[in-house]
Amino acid sequence: MTGTTHDVLIIGSGAAGLTAALALAEHKRVLVLAKGSLTGGSTAWAQGGIAAVLDAGDTFENHVRDTMVAGAGLNRRETVEFVIENAPASIDRLVELGVPFNTEGENLHLTREGGHSHRRIVHVNDATGWAVQEALLKAAEANPNITMLPGRTCIDFITGRHREKFSAEGRVWGAYALNEATGQVERHVAKATILAAGGAGRCYLFSTAPRGATGDGIAMAWRAGARVANMEMMQFHPTCLYNLEVKNFLITEAVRGEGGHLLHPETGHRYMTDYDPERMELAPRDIVARANDDQIKRYGLDYVHLDISHQPPEFVKEHFPNIYDKLIGLGIDMTKQPIPVVPAQHYTCGGVLIGLDARTDLPGLWAAGECTESGLHGANRLASNSLLECFVFGEAAAKDILESWGALPEVPSIREWDESRVTDSDEEVVIKQNWTEIRRFMWNYVGIVRTTKRLERAANRIALLKQEVEDYYGSFRVTTDLIELRNLLQAAELIVKSALARHESRGLHYTLDYPETDSVARDTVLMP
Repeated sequence: MTGTTHDVLIIGSGAAGLTAALALAEHKRVLVLAKGSLTGGSTAWAQGGIAAVLDAGDTFENHVRDTMVAGAGLNRRETVEFVIENAPASIDRLVELGVPFNTEGENLHLTREGGHSHRRIVHVNDATGWAVQEALLKAAEANPNITMLPGRTCIDFITGRHREKFSAEGRVWGAYALNEATGQVERHVAKATILAAGGAGRCYLFSTAPRGATGDGIAMAWRAGARVANMEMMQFHPTCLYNLEVKNFLITEAVRGEGGHLLHPETGHRYMTDYDPERMELAPRDIVARANDDQIKRYGLDYVHLDISHQPPEFVKEHFPNIYDKLIGLGIDMTKQPIPVVPAQHYTCGGVLIGLDARTDLPGLWAAGECTESGLHGANRLASNSLLECFVFGEAAAKDILESWGALPEVPSIREWDESRVTDSDEEVVIKQNWTEIRRFMWNYVGIVRTTKRLERAANRIALLKQEVEDYYGSFRVTTDLIELRNLLQAAELIVKSALARHESRGLHYTLDYPETDSVARDTVLMP
């Protein structure tokens, strides 16, 4: 059995994981595990930018209010204030790391996006995430205290149950991970573990999330005994490119922010006037996504049109160079014609419950980024607050670990992974079939608009599949596909359970059976 021992183990190599790694590496030896490649997470895909109060006329209070309005009052105010007040410092650190943000004279260039009352989005053209990922990776690779191991699929946390001297305590001592190249399961132990494994978007048929977003971290934490909150709050991005060849290419919010119109593809009607006449295309994402979904379902359309061709061609090419190039390659000239778009799952607002110190319920486990429910997003994430959450909570986790280091117990002897009772699978087709089935019924029954009947149908399917997957998991050697299927199903169950528990419509959770919003906002907290 191979494995490693480090001071801190970090699961995930995106913005949250690498921010924490860089802060910890000044004093500790850190191991970063990544499923697939080091750039395979959602960070690299983030087109829009990072929200921060940097404009003379803007205030923290404005950004807090915009975040709370978008979150439909389900946000925790202290979290929102904590993140927003730490935003300018996070931007400064990224500038120091060499992220080439767009500038205007002496200052950073700021764009505006839906739901924001001011221009406050710093960006690198329309590929901010890629630039951030590159800068963080470069710094991490240059740091002798950081070891990065790509091609590792984490299976489960190591807890007291895995000690050589069995213990029922829930403290986390690292994780078991599959080496994708060798097929061996490795034991990676550490005094402190940070979960930064991203969201669960791949539970859905149409998603802008990368292929690896199968809810692994949320499912692992749940199995180990951590509470999970607000999993029904799944954000659907209103505008994903509709193209049968190209899966999940996102058309950034900023296209609407810079004047793009949503039009009925057959009549040319600018339909946002019917749904939100004041804010039109700049309404928060849940409203725009529901409008797009309604148009598609009501008129039997495959897609709707997003049109920015009334703006000068130079303006469009300068603001959206990557999107322009991508679309030209597909035969669409966005300076002259509309872009066909559909809503798609985009962001997991719920997740593992954490405090301002990034601690989870499990001793020894901290968490940051999309796999968490920190209280920042509430019932709907405001555009460009997601990368911000990664930086602020990545820092918070590192700070808390360093401050409490002296009180952390030494790592006990941990048992090796037991695969004495399993054989190689001869039925890969079962995994593929189940994977497709989950994504399809989640899209149809637990999508943008829900009903109790649809949710119950989804719950019945999950119960049947659960037995099948558990039998399969117990009998065969683990593969990445099998681990992901197990996690995907667990995440789907948490989403459906949470959705059935909320008897109101709020933010991203919209149900025809309970269309009203309660006067008091309550989190949906699931106990394992």
